[in-house]
Amino acid sequence: MHQLQPQPEVTTSLQLNTDLTSISSKKSSLVQRLQWCDLQTEVQQVDWLILHFNLWFSHLNVQLVRGDFEPEYFPATADHPARIQFAHGYFNSALHEISHWTIAGEQRRLLPDLGYWYAPDGRTAEQQALFEQVEVKPQAIEWLFAQAFGRKFRVSLDNLTGEGGDGATFKDRVFAQVQCYFSGETVLPRDAKRFIECICSCTRGGKTLQSHEFQREMLD
Repeated sequence: MHQLQPQPEVTTSLQLNTDLTSISSKKSSLVQRLQWCDLQTEVQQVDWLILHFNLWFSHLNVQLVRGDFEPEYFPATADHPARIQFAHGYFNSALHEISHWTIAGEQRRLLPDLGYWYAPDGRTAEQQALFEQVEVKPQAIEWLFAQAFGRKFRVSLDNLTGEGGDGATFKDRVFAQVQCYFSGETVLPRDAKRFIECICSCTRGGKTLQSHEFQREMLD
């Protein structure tokens, strides 16, 4: 287990290269055929997410992959791209792990699990406070992702057998963080912004997210 301490946030990312000509025409045509509004099941939606994320971020040498167990991030090697592995094929787990990846900058993307500490379920009150401190921004960004997809978002304190902390206060902080992104008080990480724009182009006809779509009572 890593030492319990918040990790420094880096909001810059690798330089974007939006030239997608290196993507195979077969994959591009498949993406064009798959319409989000036509998907009926969670499995179909997860397949759509994996395909599109891997297309949108191929220039950063990273892939989103299903995991059979707990989520984990694997840095790129000489032979393989980096992998964002989400838990048990769950759509919401994928969004959460992507949110952590978008916050991590170039240096932390070279580290296993992005350099995050993690204490398992059963955390003390002190450990839980540290957990919540580093989870506010990722969960705020996850909420933005979920809203772009038109999906329900639920905050997670992730400490069912430990001292759960003040859920209402944590929700307040997540809501406040979302508003900071809209006001510009906090800069949205570049890759989070790109991901939201790509989602909205496919699911909302390009209509951007608006602050009024995020209300505190939606988290209760």
